[in-house]
Amino acid sequence: MGKTTLANQVYQDLKGEFKCRAFLTVSRNPDMMNIMRTIFSDVSGQRYADTEAGSLQQLISKINDFLVDKRYFVVIDDIWDVDTWHVIKLAFPVTSSGSIIITTTRINEVAESCRSTPFSGDIYFIRPLEMVHSRHLFYTRLFNAKENCPSYLKTVSEHILKKCAGLPVAIIAISGLLANIERTEGPWKQVEDSIGRALERNPSVEGMMKILSLSYFELPAHLKSCLLCLSIFPEDSVIKKKVLINRWIAERLIHTESGYSTSYEFGERCFNELINRSLIQPWETDMLGIVTSCRLHDTILDFIISRSIEENFVTLVGVPSLSVGTHNKVRRLSLQASKQKELIVPRGLVLSHVRSLDVFGESVKIPSMDKFRHLRFLDFEDCKQLENHHLEHIDKLFQLRYLSLHVLEKVSKLPEEIGPLWCLEILELRGTSVCELPASIVNLKRLVHLLVNQNVTLPCGISKLQALEKLKLVSVYSQSFNFLQEFEELQSLKVLTLDFEDYSSAGRVNAENESKKTIIVASVTNLGNLLSLTVWNGPEFVRESLCPMPLSLQKLKILRSSIPHVPKWVGSLVNAQKLRPDLVRAEQEDLYILGGLPVLHCLILRIDAREIRNTTLTEEPEATRVIVCGEVGFPYLRIFNYDSRCDVMNLTFGGGAMPMVDDLLIEFDVIEFDVAKTESIGTSGDFELGIENLPSLVKIRCQVWGYVQDRSRVEAAKAAIRKAANAHPNRPTLYLN
Repeated sequence: MGKTTLANQVYQDLKGEFKCRAFLTVSRNPDMMNIMRTIFSDVSGQRYADTEAGSLQQLISKINDFLVDKRYFVVIDDIWDVDTWHVIKLAFPVTSSGSIIITTTRINEVAESCRSTPFSGDIYFIRPLEMVHSRHLFYTRLFNAKENCPSYLKTVSEHILKKCAGLPVAIIAISGLLANIERTEGPWKQVEDSIGRALERNPSVEGMMKILSLSYFELPAHLKSCLLCLSIFPEDSVIKKKVLINRWIAERLIHTESGYSTSYEFGERCFNELINRSLIQPWETDMLGIVTSCRLHDTILDFIISRSIEENFVTLVGVPSLSVGTHNKVRRLSLQASKQKELIVPRGLVLSHVRSLDVFGESVKIPSMDKFRHLRFLDFEDCKQLENHHLEHIDKLFQLRYLSLHVLEKVSKLPEEIGPLWCLEILELRGTSVCELPASIVNLKRLVHLLVNQNVTLPCGISKLQALEKLKLVSVYSQSFNFLQEFEELQSLKVLTLDFEDYSSAGRVNAENESKKTIIVASVTNLGNLLSLTVWNGPEFVRESLCPMPLSLQKLKILRSSIPHVPKWVGSLVNAQKLRPDLVRAEQEDLYILGGLPVLHCLILRIDAREIRNTTLTEEPEATRVIVCGEVGFPYLRIFNYDSRCDVMNLTFGGGAMPMVDDLLIEFDVIEFDVAKTESIGTSGDFELGIENLPSLVKIRCQVWGYVQDRSRVEAAKAAIRKAANAHPNRPTLYLN
């Protein structure tokens, strides 16, 4: 187990015993203000954005004052120098009895400093794994629970493990390599011989690099390039899968292969293969358990940085202890700055052949765009200092395929000159202050993804964008009639988000909005390739007769649009796999409509009677108990989320309910429950959900909300859920908050 993973596991195991908890990873180039803001946010419960005011000393005092009368548990992971610890320790009062601080470091001097005054402690040196644990880790990653290591591979496996010298990263890397080659003694013996005795002689960085080199050189050429791309990101970055794959596509590191309908699908395969080879670590997952982001182990990052520099794949500027060479051709430029010092691109670098430019940090001096004539990928995400004038000369980037200005509030206008960027495929403008797109945007004939904020006015001529597959989002009432009438001509559109909020200051004439709604209804029903539709603030739109909806539709989300019932047209979505409707009340008929969908495998059902003001109902409907049983349907549903913000918990699972559901999430708020109906939340031990009637259940997640004065009711509800989970024959894993 890696150091960071071990620290995080200790934190997760013990955090429930303390009033204040925090887990923090410190980068090699620490920004102390950011560190202290993070600590203060974690221990006080304040949003990070609300911790900005004040000096560093004031923040330290605030943390100290907040913790002085509390037991606290803090893990500070990966401290790189003594000076950083000397500042961090000032935030923690030494008078708190029973409090715990755990620090991790690779440097003995730092460890000695952490255990000295004012804190007294011990140093625990992480030892290599014993052979029994090495074997368990190795076999777990290579063979499933019902499969043992074949006898003909046991000897060579033992030799390989011995050469890994108990280093978890080495074992994981080698097992990832072996998982992708033939399970015969010959190929495994070649791996054993290739390792040599590097780690046995030198169980340090050099030996580890030998192990990682084996895994790297076994990769196909396109996967080597995909992996080296991750050297662009700073240490400890959480890297979004979508951004990474789109980067690979924009730089043409991957192409559509036979068996894959799109380059993105092939990119997902490459991403998953790097995970399977244990070269990248899965980080976040979505509701379906699909990995959405990844991270790199520090040792693997060091390795691919060394490979990238050797092969002139990436030029890194601003990385501590890494000198910047001068090359005739800089292919990919990553600018990484701290707040302490402005980062300027070195004069010696030749930028005319740069293919990708990434800027990390708020103290980078943005170079002029006219220096990057061959740029294909440009990511300014979270580069807070970027302003409108920095986008001058962007029309010179005639090969640009990806442009992200995500979360850049100072950018309020996109230059009209963006029109000549004929190669542009992805334009990300969410989080900017752009309110209107230039008319020239319709000249981007290869544009595939267009992502904008709410209340952005889109130009007429949208029908020219025949390659457009994803459009997020369209504020319907902010658009012209001409735009809406052209909309149905976007026959390549697969992903669409609509927003029906009226953002005009005076409010439009209702008849005008009604006309626009009629036009957009007709357009959506004619989008024959639509796979995903998300509707915001549109209860009236949702209740309209949208039949026939495109039969291709696989995902439907109805957000902030609480409606009294599931519309009957939803029952026509025969290819729907994921639904998220917001309802005022769940009725039995709603469950019959949803349960009849033949391939539905994820249902997120949010019930909120408080949203009744947004509906045409004049009074709250009377609650009735909804029973999910075998006759209701849901033959292939696997994930069911039920979020109830009503005054009763009116859902019960009966016999034969949801036969395939293995993941159940229940959320409810006890402050919404009537005191006279306390039996419905378990104060009498009668909280009946019928969980035992879900035969395939393996995971239960339950979130119970309430104020301090509702503590007894919260605990009663939790106890009932815990009892039901323990009584289930599958003994499902329970996550209870």
